[in-house]
Amino acid sequence: MSQTDGLKVSWEDVAWEPKSPAPAMDRSRMSVVGRPYRAAVPAAIERMQFEIAPDVAARAEDARAAITRFDAELSAMFDGEFAPLSAVLLRTESASSSQIENITVGAKALSLADVGLAKFGSNARLVQANVEAMNRALEHAGPLTPGHILAVHEALMHGQDRAEPGRFRDQQVWIGGTDYSPHRAGFVPPLASRITGAVKDLCAFTVRTDLPLLAQAAIAHAQFETIHPFNDGNGRAGRAVVHVMLRNGGATTRTTVPVSAGLLSDTDAYYDALTAYRGGDANPIIEEFSRAALAAVRNGQQLAADLRTLHDGWANNLRARRDAVAWRVLPFMLRQPSVTSKLIQQTFGVTQPAADNALRQLQEAGALSKPTTVHGEGRKRNVVWQAAEVIEALDRFGERARRTSRTG
Repeated sequence: MSQTDGLKVSWEDVAWEPKSPAPAMDRSRMSVVGRPYRAAVPAAIERMQFEIAPDVAARAEDARAAITRFDAELSAMFDGEFAPLSAVLLRTESASSSQIENITVGAKALSLADVGLAKFGSNARLVQANVEAMNRALEHAGPLTPGHILAVHEALMHGQDRAEPGRFRDQQVWIGGTDYSPHRAGFVPPLASRITGAVKDLCAFTVRTDLPLLAQAAIAHAQFETIHPFNDGNGRAGRAVVHVMLRNGGATTRTTVPVSAGLLSDTDAYYDALTAYRGGDANPIIEEFSRAALAAVRNGQQLAADLRTLHDGWANNLRARRDAVAWRVLPFMLRQPSVTSKLIQQTFGVTQPAADNALRQLQEAGALSKPTTVHGEGRKRNVVWQAAEVIEALDRFGERARRTSRTG
Protein backbone atom coordinates (compact mmCIF):
# COMPACT_ATOMS: atom_id res chain seq x y z
CA MET A 1 0.00 0.00 0.00
CA SER A 2 1.37 3.42 -0.93
CA GLN A 3 1.33 6.39 1.41
CA THR A 4 -1.33 7.98 -0.78
CA ASP A 5 -3.58 4.97 -0.30
CA GLY A 6 -2.93 4.73 3.44
CA LEU A 7 -3.04 8.43 4.39
CA LYS A 8 -5.91 9.51 2.18
CA VAL A 9 -9.12 10.05 4.10
CA SER A 10 -11.97 7.68 3.41
CA TRP A 11 -15.62 8.63 3.55
CA GLU A 12 -18.82 7.39 5.07
CA ASP A 13 -22.38 8.23 4.08
CA VAL A 14 -24.46 9.79 6.85
CA ALA A 15 -28.14 10.71 6.71
CA TRP A 16 -28.67 14.41 7.34
CA GLU A 17 -31.01 15.09 10.24
CA PRO A 18 -31.07 18.83 11.03
CA LYS A 19 -31.76 20.13 14.50
CA SER A 20 -34.10 22.87 13.27
CA PRO A 21 -37.81 22.07 13.62
CA ALA A 22 -39.62 21.28 10.40
CA PRO A 23 -41.88 24.39 10.36
CA ALA A 24 -38.77 26.62 10.16
CA MET A 25 -37.50 24.95 6.98
CA ASP A 26 -38.22 26.08 3.44
CA ARG A 27 -38.59 23.66 0.50
CA SER A 28 -34.89 23.66 -0.41
CA ARG A 29 -33.94 22.81 3.14
CA MET A 30 -36.60 20.17 3.43
CA SER A 31 -35.27 18.52 0.29
CA VAL A 32 -32.02 17.45 1.97
CA VAL A 33 -33.60 15.96 5.11
CA GLY A 34 -32.68 12.29 5.22
CA ARG A 35 -30.36 12.60 2.23
CA PRO A 36 -26.86 11.30 2.97
CA TYR A 37 -23.78 13.47 3.03
CA ARG A 38 -20.19 12.25 3.08
CA ALA A 39 -18.15 12.69 6.26
CA ALA A 40 -14.41 12.12 6.39
CA VAL A 41 -12.83 9.16 8.15
CA PRO A 42 -9.21 10.15 8.92
CA ALA A 43 -6.47 7.58 8.58
CA ALA A 44 -4.77 6.32 11.74
CA ILE A 45 -1.25 7.77 11.76
CA GLU A 46 0.28 6.52 15.04
CA ARG A 47 2.38 3.90 13.25
CA MET A 48 2.03 4.98 9.61
CA GLN A 49 5.13 5.03 7.45
CA PHE A 50 5.32 8.34 5.55
CA GLU A 51 6.89 8.72 2.13
CA ILE A 52 8.61 12.07 2.55
CA ALA A 53 10.59 13.15 -0.50
CA PRO A 54 14.32 13.51 0.28
CA ASP A 55 14.44 17.18 -0.75
CA VAL A 56 11.34 17.93 1.34
CA ALA A 57 12.86 16.21 4.36
CA ALA A 58 16.11 18.13 3.86
CA ARG A 59 14.31 21.49 3.76
CA ALA A 60 12.34 20.58 6.85
CA GLU A 61 15.56 19.81 8.70
CA ASP A 62 17.12 23.08 7.47
CA ALA A 63 14.09 24.94 8.80
CA ARG A 64 14.27 23.11 12.13
CA ALA A 65 17.94 24.04 12.43
CA ALA A 66 17.13 27.68 11.65
CA ILE A 67 14.52 27.69 14.42
CA THR A 68 17.04 26.30 16.90
CA ARG A 69 19.66 28.89 15.92
CA PHE A 70 17.08 31.65 16.24
CA ASP A 71 16.22 30.50 19.74
CA ALA A 72 19.89 30.51 20.73
CA GLU A 73 20.60 33.86 19.06
CA LEU A 74 17.82 35.63 20.91
CA SER A 75 18.81 34.11 24.21
CA ALA A 76 22.33 35.50 23.72
CA MET A 77 21.13 38.84 22.36
CA PHE A 78 19.03 39.87 25.32
CA ASP A 79 20.57 37.83 28.13
CA GLY A 80 18.60 38.70 31.29
CA GLU A 81 16.36 41.03 29.33
CA PHE A 82 15.28 38.25 26.95
CA ALA A 83 11.96 37.58 28.66
CA PRO A 84 10.17 40.64 27.21
CA LEU A 85 11.16 39.69 23.67
CA SER A 86 9.99 36.12 24.24
CA ALA A 87 6.59 37.53 25.20
CA VAL A 88 6.60 39.77 22.12
CA LEU A 89 7.24 36.81 19.80
CA LEU A 90 4.53 34.75 21.44
CA ARG A 91 2.12 37.62 20.95
CA THR A 92 3.07 38.09 17.30
CA GLU A 93 2.53 34.37 16.69
CA SER A 94 -0.87 34.54 18.38
CA ALA A 95 -1.87 37.61 16.36
CA SER A 96 -0.70 36.02 13.10
CA SER A 97 -2.50 32.75 13.83
CA SER A 98 -5.65 34.76 14.52
CA GLN A 99 -5.21 36.75 11.32
CA ILE A 100 -5.28 33.55 9.27
CA GLU A 101 -8.86 33.26 10.57
CA ASN A 102 -9.58 36.90 9.57
CA ILE A 103 -9.20 38.11 13.17
CA THR A 104 -7.05 41.21 12.78
CA VAL A 105 -6.04 43.88 15.28
CA GLY A 106 -3.27 46.48 15.18
CA ALA A 107 -0.42 46.63 17.68
CA LYS A 108 -1.65 49.88 19.23
CA ALA A 109 -5.20 48.64 19.80
CA LEU A 110 -3.95 45.37 21.24
CA SER A 111 -1.55 47.14 23.62
CA LEU A 112 -4.36 49.36 24.87
CA ALA A 113 -6.66 46.38 25.28
CA ASP A 114 -3.98 44.59 27.29
CA VAL A 115 -4.20 47.24 30.01
CA GLY A 116 -7.99 47.50 29.85
CA LEU A 117 -8.03 50.88 28.19
CA ALA A 118 -10.16 52.45 25.47
CA LYS A 119 -13.03 50.88 23.64
CA PHE A 120 -11.62 47.91 21.84
CA GLY A 121 -13.44 45.47 19.60
CA SER A 122 -13.95 41.76 19.90
CA ASN A 123 -10.89 41.05 17.73
CA ALA A 124 -8.55 42.33 20.44
CA ARG A 125 -10.22 40.10 22.99
CA LEU A 126 -9.91 37.11 20.65
CA VAL A 127 -6.19 37.72 20.14
CA GLN A 128 -5.75 38.09 23.90
CA ALA A 129 -7.43 34.71 24.31
CA ASN A 130 -5.08 33.24 21.72
CA VAL A 131 -2.10 34.55 23.70
CA GLU A 132 -3.49 32.86 26.81
CA ALA A 133 -4.04 29.63 24.86
CA MET A 134 -0.46 29.69 23.60
CA ASN A 135 0.79 30.22 27.14
CA ARG A 136 -1.38 27.34 28.32
CA ALA A 137 0.01 25.16 25.53
CA LEU A 138 3.66 25.91 26.28
CA GLU A 139 3.34 25.67 30.07
CA HIS A 140 2.44 22.01 29.73
CA ALA A 141 5.31 19.64 30.47
CA GLY A 142 5.41 16.26 28.82
CA PRO A 143 3.80 14.62 25.79
CA LEU A 144 0.71 16.04 24.16
CA THR A 145 -2.51 14.56 25.54
CA PRO A 146 -6.22 14.98 24.77
CA GLY A 147 -6.58 16.76 28.11
CA HIS A 148 -3.83 19.20 27.14
CA ILE A 149 -5.60 19.97 23.86
CA LEU A 150 -8.87 20.56 25.71
CA ALA A 151 -7.14 22.94 28.14
CA VAL A 152 -5.72 24.96 25.23
CA HIS A 153 -9.15 25.21 23.65
CA GLU A 154 -10.76 26.24 26.92
CA ALA A 155 -8.32 29.16 27.22
CA LEU A 156 -8.73 30.06 23.56
CA MET A 157 -12.53 30.13 23.50
CA HIS A 158 -13.23 31.18 27.07
CA GLY A 159 -16.53 33.06 27.28
CA GLN A 160 -17.71 31.92 23.85
CA ASP A 161 -20.37 29.45 24.86
CA ARG A 162 -21.30 28.56 21.29
CA ALA A 163 -17.82 27.09 20.83
CA GLU A 164 -18.20 24.92 23.97
CA PRO A 165 -14.74 25.81 25.34
CA GLY A 166 -12.71 22.84 26.48
CA ARG A 167 -15.08 20.25 25.00
CA PHE A 168 -14.84 18.19 21.85
CA ARG A 169 -17.76 18.87 19.55
CA ASP A 170 -20.85 16.68 19.75
CA GLN A 171 -22.31 17.71 16.41
CA GLN A 172 -21.37 17.79 12.75
CA VAL A 173 -19.44 20.77 11.40
CA TRP A 174 -18.30 21.51 7.86
CA ILE A 175 -16.13 23.90 5.89
CA GLY A 176 -17.60 25.92 3.06
CA GLY A 177 -20.94 25.41 1.33
CA THR A 178 -24.13 26.59 3.01
CA ASP A 179 -24.76 27.33 6.67
CA TYR A 180 -27.64 24.90 6.78
CA SER A 181 -26.36 21.52 5.63
CA PRO A 182 -23.04 19.87 4.76
CA HIS A 183 -24.14 18.66 1.35
CA ARG A 184 -22.27 21.32 -0.64
CA ALA A 185 -19.35 21.76 1.75
CA GLY A 186 -15.76 21.82 0.60
CA PHE A 187 -14.79 19.48 3.42
CA VAL A 188 -16.83 17.62 6.04
CA PRO A 189 -14.78 16.50 9.08
CA PRO A 190 -15.49 13.18 10.79
CA LEU A 191 -18.50 12.39 12.90
CA ALA A 192 -18.32 13.52 16.51
CA SER A 193 -18.25 9.90 17.62
CA ARG A 194 -14.88 9.44 15.92
CA ILE A 195 -13.13 12.43 17.55
CA THR A 196 -11.88 10.89 20.79
CA GLY A 197 -10.23 7.95 19.06
CA ALA A 198 -8.74 10.14 16.34
CA VAL A 199 -7.29 12.61 18.86
CA LYS A 200 -5.75 9.78 20.91
CA ASP A 201 -4.16 8.45 17.73
CA LEU A 202 -2.83 11.94 16.93
CA CYS A 203 -1.32 12.34 20.40
CA ALA A 204 0.38 8.94 20.10
CA PHE A 205 1.82 10.05 16.75
CA THR A 206 3.36 13.19 18.28
CA VAL A 207 5.70 11.19 20.54
CA ARG A 208 7.34 9.33 17.68
CA THR A 209 11.05 10.02 17.14
CA ASP A 210 11.59 8.52 13.69
CA LEU A 211 10.51 11.59 11.67
CA PRO A 212 12.16 14.99 11.12
CA LEU A 213 10.70 17.20 13.84
CA LEU A 214 9.24 19.96 11.67
CA ALA A 215 7.85 17.42 9.22
CA GLN A 216 6.21 15.59 12.11
CA ALA A 217 4.74 18.84 13.45
CA ALA A 218 3.35 19.74 10.03
CA ILE A 219 1.72 16.32 9.68
CA ALA A 220 0.26 16.56 13.18
CA HIS A 221 -1.20 19.96 12.37
CA ALA A 222 -2.77 18.71 9.14
CA GLN A 223 -4.22 15.70 10.95
CA PHE A 224 -5.62 17.97 13.66
CA GLU A 225 -7.32 20.18 11.06
CA THR A 226 -8.70 17.09 9.35
CA ILE A 227 -10.19 15.82 12.62
CA HIS A 228 -11.52 19.33 13.35
CA PRO A 229 -12.38 18.35 16.92
CA PHE A 230 -14.07 21.60 18.01
CA ASN A 231 -17.05 23.68 17.01
CA ASP A 232 -14.75 26.67 16.56
CA GLY A 233 -11.10 27.60 17.07
CA ASN A 234 -9.63 24.57 15.32
CA GLY A 235 -7.06 26.46 13.27
CA ARG A 236 -5.66 28.42 16.20
CA ALA A 237 -5.64 25.39 18.50
CA GLY A 238 -4.02 23.29 15.79
CA ARG A 239 -1.23 25.80 15.26
CA ALA A 240 -0.61 25.85 19.02
CA VAL A 241 -0.01 22.10 18.78
CA VAL A 242 2.89 22.82 16.42
CA HIS A 243 4.62 24.93 19.07
CA VAL A 244 4.14 22.26 21.72
CA MET A 245 5.90 19.79 19.45
CA LEU A 246 8.75 22.20 18.68
CA ARG A 247 9.24 22.75 22.40
CA ASN A 248 9.00 19.05 23.26
CA GLY A 249 11.38 18.20 20.43
CA GLY A 250 14.02 20.64 21.67
CA ALA A 251 13.90 22.98 18.67
CA THR A 252 12.86 25.84 20.94
CA THR A 253 13.56 26.39 24.60
CA ARG A 254 12.59 29.99 25.34
CA THR A 255 11.14 31.49 22.17
CA THR A 256 7.98 31.09 20.14
CA VAL A 257 8.94 31.29 16.48
CA PRO A 258 6.05 33.07 14.70
CA VAL A 259 5.42 30.30 12.16
CA SER A 260 1.87 31.53 11.54
CA ALA A 261 3.34 34.82 10.32
CA GLY A 262 5.13 32.80 7.65
CA LEU A 263 1.93 31.00 6.70
CA LEU A 264 0.21 34.37 6.27
CA SER A 265 2.39 35.21 3.28
CA ASP A 266 0.64 32.58 1.15
CA THR A 267 -2.57 31.27 2.63
CA ASP A 268 -3.61 29.77 -0.73
CA ALA A 269 -0.65 27.39 -0.56
CA TYR A 270 -1.40 26.58 3.09
CA TYR A 271 -5.02 25.62 2.42
CA ASP A 272 -4.08 23.74 -0.76
CA ALA A 273 -1.50 21.79 1.22
CA LEU A 274 -4.14 20.77 3.77
CA THR A 275 -6.31 19.55 0.91
CA ALA A 276 -3.38 17.60 -0.55
CA TYR A 277 -2.78 15.97 2.84
CA ARG A 278 -6.38 14.78 2.95
CA GLY A 279 -5.81 13.39 -0.52
CA GLY A 280 -2.91 11.30 0.75
CA ASP A 281 0.19 13.45 0.16
CA ALA A 282 1.98 14.88 3.22
CA ASN A 283 4.78 16.54 1.27
CA PRO A 284 3.03 19.85 0.46
CA ILE A 285 2.11 20.64 4.08
CA ILE A 286 5.67 19.82 5.18
CA GLU A 287 6.99 22.15 2.49
CA GLU A 288 4.61 24.91 3.59
CA PHE A 289 5.69 24.68 7.21
CA SER A 290 9.35 24.66 6.20
CA ARG A 291 8.86 27.75 4.06
CA ALA A 292 6.81 29.43 6.77
CA ALA A 293 9.37 28.65 9.48
CA LEU A 294 12.26 30.07 7.47
CA ALA A 295 10.23 33.20 6.65
CA ALA A 296 9.24 33.53 10.31
CA VAL A 297 12.85 33.32 11.45
CA ARG A 298 13.88 36.08 9.03
CA ASN A 299 10.96 38.25 10.08
CA GLY A 300 11.55 37.54 13.76
CA GLN A 301 15.24 38.37 13.44
CA GLN A 302 14.35 41.74 11.92
CA LEU A 303 11.86 42.45 14.69
CA ALA A 304 14.40 41.47 17.35
CA ALA A 305 17.02 43.73 15.76
CA ASP A 306 14.57 46.62 15.59
CA LEU A 307 13.62 46.23 19.24
CA ARG A 308 17.22 45.84 20.34
CA THR A 309 18.12 49.08 18.52
CA LEU A 310 15.28 50.90 20.26
CA HIS A 311 16.22 49.46 23.64
CA ASP A 312 19.89 50.43 23.31
CA GLY A 313 19.03 53.92 22.09
CA TRP A 314 16.76 54.53 25.06
CA ALA A 315 19.36 53.12 27.44
CA ASN A 316 21.98 55.53 26.09
CA ASN A 317 19.63 58.47 26.60
CA LEU A 318 18.24 57.51 30.01
CA ARG A 319 19.53 59.76 32.76
CA ALA A 320 18.72 57.87 35.92
CA ARG A 321 20.61 56.04 38.63
CA ARG A 322 21.23 52.40 37.79
CA ASP A 323 18.95 51.31 40.64
CA ALA A 324 16.11 53.57 39.47
CA VAL A 325 12.71 52.12 38.59
CA ALA A 326 13.05 53.46 35.04
CA TRP A 327 15.72 50.86 34.24
CA ARG A 328 13.36 48.07 35.23
CA VAL A 329 10.52 49.52 33.17
CA LEU A 330 12.71 50.01 30.08
CA PRO A 331 12.68 46.39 28.77
CA PHE A 332 9.07 45.95 29.92
CA MET A 333 7.97 48.46 27.27
CA LEU A 334 9.12 46.11 24.52
CA ARG A 335 6.34 43.70 25.46
CA GLN A 336 3.81 46.28 26.62
CA PRO A 337 4.15 49.52 24.64
CA SER A 338 1.10 51.16 26.25
CA VAL A 339 1.54 51.81 29.98
CA THR A 340 -0.11 53.68 32.82
CA SER A 341 1.22 54.71 36.20
CA LYS A 342 -1.10 52.19 37.82
CA LEU A 343 0.26 49.37 35.64
CA ILE A 344 3.84 50.26 36.58
CA GLN A 345 2.92 50.38 40.26
CA GLN A 346 1.26 46.94 40.11
CA THR A 347 3.89 45.29 37.93
CA PHE A 348 6.97 46.49 39.79
CA GLY A 349 5.55 46.95 43.28
CA VAL A 350 6.43 50.64 43.53
CA THR A 351 4.64 53.74 44.78
CA GLN A 352 2.79 56.17 42.55
CA PRO A 353 5.50 58.87 42.86
CA ALA A 354 8.18 56.33 41.89
CA ALA A 355 6.12 55.12 38.91
CA ASP A 356 5.37 58.67 37.75
CA ASN A 357 9.04 59.60 38.03
CA ALA A 358 10.08 56.56 35.98
CA LEU A 359 7.60 57.43 33.25
CA ARG A 360 8.84 61.03 33.16
CA GLN A 361 12.47 59.89 32.87
CA LEU A 362 11.61 57.46 30.07
CA GLN A 363 9.74 60.20 28.23
CA GLU A 364 12.80 62.44 28.52
CA ALA A 365 14.93 59.60 27.12
CA GLY A 366 12.67 59.44 24.06
CA ALA A 367 11.23 56.05 24.93
CA LEU A 368 7.71 57.25 25.66
CA SER A 369 5.54 59.78 23.89
CA LYS A 370 3.75 62.64 25.61
CA PRO A 371 0.98 61.14 27.74
CA THR A 372 -2.57 61.19 26.42
CA THR A 373 -5.95 60.65 28.05
CA VAL A 374 -7.85 57.54 26.99
CA HIS A 375 -11.24 56.37 28.18
CA GLY A 376 -11.42 53.01 29.88
CA GLU A 377 -14.34 51.04 31.22
CA GLY A 378 -17.16 53.14 32.58
CA ARG A 379 -15.80 56.17 30.74
CA LYS A 380 -13.02 56.44 33.31
CA ARG A 381 -10.24 58.72 32.15
CA ASN A 382 -6.78 57.17 32.09
CA VAL A 383 -3.44 58.83 31.39
CA VAL A 384 -1.47 56.62 28.98
CA TRP A 385 2.14 56.69 27.86
CA GLN A 386 3.07 54.85 24.66
CA ALA A 387 6.30 53.58 23.17
CA ALA A 388 5.28 54.60 19.67
CA GLU A 389 8.45 53.24 18.08
CA VAL A 390 7.73 49.76 19.46
CA ILE A 391 4.20 49.89 18.06
CA GLU A 392 5.62 50.92 14.68
CA ALA A 393 8.12 48.03 14.77
CA LEU A 394 5.35 45.56 15.56
CA ASP A 395 3.19 46.92 12.75
CA ARG A 396 6.13 46.61 10.34
CA PHE A 397 6.45 42.98 11.40
CA GLY A 398 2.78 42.47 10.62
CA GLU A 399 3.15 44.23 7.29
CA ARG A 400 5.99 41.94 6.28
CA ALA A 401 3.92 38.91 7.26
CA ARG A 402 0.60 39.98 5.82
CA ARG A 403 -1.20 37.65 3.50
CA THR A 404 -0.84 38.07 -0.24
CA SER A 405 -3.60 35.77 -1.42
CA ARG A 406 -7.02 34.57 -0.42
CA THR A 407 -8.46 34.95 3.04
CA GLY A 408 -9.96 32.09 5.00
